[in-house]
Amino acid sequence: MNALITGGGGFIGSAIARELKKMGFTITIFCRGDYPELKSVGAIVKRGDISDRKAVSDACEKIDIVFHVAAKAGMWGSYKDYFNTNVRGTENIVNACKKNRIKWLVFTSSASVVFDGNEISGGDESLPYPASPLSYYTGTKALAEQCVLNADSESLRTIAIRPHIVIGPGDKQLLPRLLERAGKGKLRQVGDGRNLVDLTFIDNVVKAHICAARAIMDRPGVSGKPYFISNGEPVLLWGVINMILEGAGLEPVRSSIPAGRAYSFSLIAEATYRLFNIRKEPILTRFLVHELSKSHWFNINSARNILGYCPGISNKESITRTITWLQRK
Repeated sequence: MNALITGGGGFIGSAIARELKKMGFTITIFCRGDYPELKSVGAIVKRGDISDRKAVSDACEKIDIVFHVAAKAGMWGSYKDYFNTNVRGTENIVNACKKNRIKWLVFTSSASVVFDGNEISGGDESLPYPASPLSYYTGTKALAEQCVLNADSESLRTIAIRPHIVIGPGDKQLLPRLLERAGKGKLRQVGDGRNLVDLTFIDNVVKAHICAARAIMDRPGVSGKPYFISNGEPVLLWGVINMILEGAGLEPVRSSIPAGRAYSFSLIAEATYRLFNIRKEPILTRFLVHELSKSHWFNINSARNILGYCPGISNKESITRTITWLQRK
């Protein structure tokens, strides 16, 4: 089969590409960069911007299944940039799938699309989208997810995978930012440190995408829905952060700031940065404060029972593999 992976040069996209290649798929990567390491394993790389409708449509020619992973992540930037990539880009993918008569579309969403700043302990897919999203990223990802799920039909089967806090070798976003702040002495525990979160190892994320693809190909009634994905073992966030820091040769976090004070600071910081049009990300945003101080873990029974997903890598092994990778860098 011919598979297109948008954002195939990224952390998740490249991992999916390598696994599909092992399974015998013909792989096409749609991304903005060149990525010779993917070419070396036999992937076809087509360069373009996800917000360019024609480029997306051309990339989808002669494709059987699309894994739409490309997104603008992060916690700061203009709404226009987030909208163009996450919403307009997803609309382009859906339209290209219909135009090219592609049968299956797997969307990489995020568990954060339902996070409104309140504690989530074992929440399932019945959780609503927040009326007021905490960030441009979560708001536009929620719109993109709805676009994909609303496009589900007899001719185009769609599905959304919602991984949470993805870690593992190859991470270019979460861990580098964490280590940079810790190395500069700018990392503080937010809140009392008793908040539980989900982790999702990169291999488990890939496995979930494969399970989702097989499910929408083989079984009716599975598509048009989102599914939470994780390692299935809620863990203390700050305990994990300190384990990773120590494994990377850095001091663990020893100081803290009350969540309420951090939130007040984030409000002032966001307002100031927007007033003066500062592009650099504030040290704290409202979304980050809630992520670092509140519990947010999810029930993955739907993925287990309907998609046949079973996390093969535990939290312990996830953290061990991640630390080993960091030590070798």
